[in-house]
Amino acid sequence: MTGFRAACVQMRSSDDVGENIRTASELIREAKGKGAVFVGTPENTTIMAPDAGAKLERSFPEDRDPALPAFSALAEELGIWLLAGSLAIKVSDTKTANRSFLIDPKGRVAARYDKIHLFDTDPGAGETYRESNTVEGGHRAVLAETPWGKIGLTICYDLRFPQLYRRLAQAGAFLLTVPSAFTETTGKAHWHTLLSARAIENGAFVLAPAQGGLHANGRATYGHSLIVAPWGEILAEAGTEPGVIVAEIDPDAANSARQRVPSLRHDRNFEGP
Repeated sequence: MTGFRAACVQMRSSDDVGENIRTASELIREAKGKGAVFVGTPENTTIMAPDAGAKLERSFPEDRDPALPAFSALAEELGIWLLAGSLAIKVSDTKTANRSFLIDPKGRVAARYDKIHLFDTDPGAGETYRESNTVEGGHRAVLAETPWGKIGLTICYDLRFPQLYRRLAQAGAFLLTVPSAFTETTGKAHWHTLLSARAIENGAFVLAPAQGGLHANGRATYGHSLIVAPWGEILAEAGTEPGVIVAEIDPDAANSARQRVPSLRHDRNFEGP
């Protein structure tokens, strides 16, 4: 297979949708300028609101969301595959979907994925999150066809559920996307380990564009966008500031890793506990 250059766009999204679209677009252009033909943005690309009510007020149904046509036009103009890591898509008066869009170089939506696992946790440091209060969880794993092979779409907290990634890898995904807004607390403890584990156990590239820094809602996100190789090497890593990282992706490296350790073929049924 032909290799390609991929990029993660790291952001510090605010509560201003228009500003976030402009910032993301500038960074996507920067990624293209660095040779990337596949570019991913983080979870909550267009809104990190002060509270759930503000997020709902500034969210739109898919057919009226201002980011989607802007990103579609940009993907077509630049001739790239663009992963809009996630947008808050209004699905009812009280809830949004946390939805990832993969857009092809003709500006068409090639795949949609709604985050399955919702972040209802109390990670410490006085933090409490109840994503399910205002987000409708997804119910379907999603593979997308690209010129290089199949890509598995996931979002943030999904990272803690290895069975999802195994299903995607066993269905043919050579690359797994994990756009995220990991908290600073959980990111420091688990981000690198979890992403490396998902890459190694599945023999797949992992592309994880992230939010980083202190946002308008007072939430501190970890940053450190990563691109990880199928054998576990970190190919590129960001710090905490907004910016772009790039790495060369060789789909054959996933095949090689799976031949060296063919664990995806070694699942066995067992009893108990």
